[in-house]
Amino acid sequence: MAKQISVLEAAQLVGEQGGVLLDVREPDEWVIVRAPGALHIPMRQLAASTDRLPAGGTIVCICHVGARSAIVADALAGAGYDAVNVTGGMEAWESEGLPVERG
Repeated sequence: MAKQISVLEAAQLVGEQGGVLLDVREPDEWVIVRAPGALHIPMRQLAASTDRLPAGGTIVCICHVGARSAIVADALAGAGYDAVNVTGGMEAWESEGLPVERG
């Protein structure tokens, strides 16, 4: 089971420690709001897109509130990736005042 981290821990992991923020939400959610620099691969496309994942470093999985990304983080961890899940997802990210892009 992948480790669960807060949005503040996620921002630090991505910003200071070289982690990659993987947003697994659907394209319509991504267009509305997203974290700058996030890698967007919808959950349903991930199995066919693992070549886009970084070979090293931590993959910080995020979705809207943390349910889908928890499934993805667990699957990635089971496949040998260093993956963690962001609890609260983009909803918590935005609530904490962390940077976002829109449109």
